[in-house]
Amino acid sequence: MIPTQAINWARRSTNGHGDSTFRELKYAMGKKSPRKSIALNDRQHRSRNRICWGRKSGKWCVPSLLLVAGILVLAHPIKVAAQSKPRPRRSSEDVAKLVTPETKKTIETGLAYLAARQFDDGSFGVEGSYGHNVGVTALAGMAFLASGSTPGRGKYGKHVELAIDFLMSATKPSGYINVRDSESHGPMYGHGFATLFLAEVYGMSRKRKDVREALSRAVKLIINTQNKDGGWRYYPEPSDADVSVTVCQIMALRAARNCGIFVPKDAADKCIDYVKRCQNTDGGFRYRLDSRPESVFPRSAAGVVALYSAGVYEGREIERGLTFLAAHVRTGSVFRYHYGNHYFYGHYYAVQAMWQARGRYWKQWYPLIRDELIRRQTSQGYWQDASICDEYGTGMALIILQMPNSYLPIFDR
Repeated sequence: MIPTQAINWARRSTNGHGDSTFRELKYAMGKKSPRKSIALNDRQHRSRNRICWGRKSGKWCVPSLLLVAGILVLAHPIKVAAQSKPRPRRSSEDVAKLVTPETKKTIETGLAYLAARQFDDGSFGVEGSYGHNVGVTALAGMAFLASGSTPGRGKYGKHVELAIDFLMSATKPSGYINVRDSESHGPMYGHGFATLFLAEVYGMSRKRKDVREALSRAVKLIINTQNKDGGWRYYPEPSDADVSVTVCQIMALRAARNCGIFVPKDAADKCIDYVKRCQNTDGGFRYRLDSRPESVFPRSAAGVVALYSAGVYEGREIERGLTFLAAHVRTGSVFRYHYGNHYFYGHYYAVQAMWQARGRYWKQWYPLIRDELIRRQTSQGYWQDASICDEYGTGMALIILQMPNSYLPIFDR
């Protein structure tokens, strides 16, 4: 009998309708799958490796795989609940309505600024505490990927390659991606962002075996440092956890799983349990399990995205979290208050949450944050962030603005 986890972890095809082959069935069952080096030229190919994480709703997303499984084990039929309908791709008309000519100009100015700020070694940041920082470099690289460039291809393809080279040089034999002299107060933030970026570029172009090897080590480090509650903390050790660091790690694991790196389902399940226990009664999220039940916008946006990244797309926790975030739009506070050091961090996750939710959430949210970011851009093309650095703020802002492009596989289901 085909184990249910073989179905649960099966590959989805790029068309969103769950077409699978016997090769994918064998891969889902834990056997090696041959790989092809494919040049990825368009949006559809960039998302070819999307994965269905284990859903607790009982709805599976690979009907053709079920057909193959049924043929293979006629004597042992598998009972599977009805499949949820695939969400339609956003049309070019929808993108054009959201990404206005003014938005495009803002994005291009920001990308040009970011490209000019890259150091010769491929890193980003400012000389000092965040100079040559792996997290800032990864976010800048993600901004270029979100524009349609891929490693070595497109307007910013060379910049993407340089960022990859820097992060590869910063990867330790243990898999830890970090530059000690420029690490933040919580270097696992940087490790999570860097692992996410490497997973995205490896999924787009599989020419570099060294990237896969480094990515595999980075993923193993994340898995091995998950604590007993199911989360992660500032340093690569399984001693403590908080929601803020946890979302970085589960997004990295999701992206890695999407491009074929093995990630045990148990890691996602434990993360789901941890994040759900951190949710407060008002739908927001507390910082840690043992901290005060205080809900704030940035952390709560991260909590919702952590659930999405772990494969939870619906349910009471998602709805409560979205309602909490949406309430900030009605009061306007989210667009007037900078939330101290976490303005860009909060909106980076909030726009992902609304993108995944779609419908009225997305239609209401994106135009508001788009227009605010357009207003906040400086004449030189950057977004100011006094707490980290302007490269960080600019990278985050560009990822947010380019969300409708749908070029990054991590932002799709």
